[in-house]
Amino acid sequence: MTILLNGKDHDAPEGATVIALLETVGLAPGRVAVEVNGRVVRRDDFSRVALSEHDRVEVVQFVGGG
Repeated sequence: MTILLNGKDHDAPEGATVIALLETVGLAPGRVAVEVNGRVVRRDDFSRVALSEHDRVEVVQFVGGG
């Protein structure tokens, strides 16, 4: 299936969860915020929220620095 990930088309397996998506793009779930179709997904729900064709997913990674 195709989803929109941070504004770009991205192929994902049918029924992929948020956590599976993060793993495929190499992002640590503890260091990101995720929004699916305009709704923020709680970190505790990453493994329960399944993605569907044409979902709009925004992922923001927290970066430390100084």
